[in-house]
Amino acid sequence: MSLEVIYVTRHGFRSNWLVDQTGNYTNALKSPTGGAADPALTAYGVEQARELGERLLVVDPPVERVYSSLYYRCLQTVEPFVRRTATKNSSRNLKIRGETGLGEWYGQANFEHPVPATPKALDSLFPALLDTLYRPVIEPTRIGESLSALHDRVAATMDQLVAECDRDGVRAVLLCSHAATVIALGRVLTGHMPENVGVEDFRAFTCGLSVYRRRKQPSAKTTEKEEEEEEGKNAQPLDNYDGSKISSTGDGLADRATTSRPSSLSWRGGRGVAGGWNCELNSDCSHLSGGEERGWRFSGDESFLDAKDPSILDAGIHLGVVVEGKKKDNKTKDTKGKEAEAGEGEGGGSSSGGRKDTGGSRL
Repeated sequence: MSLEVIYVTRHGFRSNWLVDQTGNYTNALKSPTGGAADPALTAYGVEQARELGERLLVVDPPVERVYSSLYYRCLQTVEPFVRRTATKNSSRNLKIRGETGLGEWYGQANFEHPVPATPKALDSLFPALLDTLYRPVIEPTRIGESLSALHDRVAATMDQLVAECDRDGVRAVLLCSHAATVIALGRVLTGHMPENVGVEDFRAFTCGLSVYRRRKQPSAKTTEKEEEEEEGKNAQPLDNYDGSKISSTGDGLADRATTSRPSSLSWRGGRGVAGGWNCELNSDCSHLSGGEERGWRFSGDESFLDAKDPSILDAGIHLGVVVEGKKKDNKTKDTKGKEAEAGEGEGGGSSSGGRKDTGGSRL
């Protein structure tokens, strides 16, 4: 049996941080790991994670393996689901495989960006949750990545993870990551790389759920007409929210940096990684009481080198645009029945260098 379905989610609402032009990071709240740019979820984000966990318990096919960025907020997001599987179905004893190849995207800089805590350090914060024997397949460069390098890093990571799952007979897998990486995942899996990197193609709302199903591979019995129809379906460009088409013939990106293991995979032009995947759900938030919140898209910027602000609120603000989706309600009930205001998500808040897109007509 080979891998059939990939579920992708982004972490829930988190607190913010500041970073200046010298690479000095300051957290709004102290991180549980003590690391820079490694905040915990807000109370609202914890509730989002719980709601996501309930949704994941009933997906079909069921999740058989979990890979996650090692940042605290991502592990905290998938924790409710993984713990519930242990109580609901003792035969499905999931452990989280911490994969740095699914980690945060930092723009190019002349300083070193933060890294997440080690699995050993995180094991005490998430007892019996991590697969401490797992070794990541990719480690991003610490001086940041260009947009092209980010997408190739994600492609190289997925090529390895899909091969692992195929080898082990895993049918469905869950990935938890960050906004930029979630968008890049959609592009490398489907092979649809827009010429304008800032288009809104694959969405990344907090705790939204995307579903990618593997394309049927041609068999000896497949007719020439069926192969042509399948190829035509896979090559169809996606729609932007404004109805225009997204080209997949080029990447329109400058390649000025590489990851520690750059990808030479040919995934663009509609091919996709490992034979290609079709997107069936695009950051669906129907399971969340607050609906679509704190989405994000690329702005086209990819570097801190030309930053003019002495202090920037998150890489998400300097290098991207916050996209507000269709909200059900901006308030939620905590366990005591009190109303709790929604906290900030990735790239949340505002600053003199920040950008915000309500995205009202596009959603």
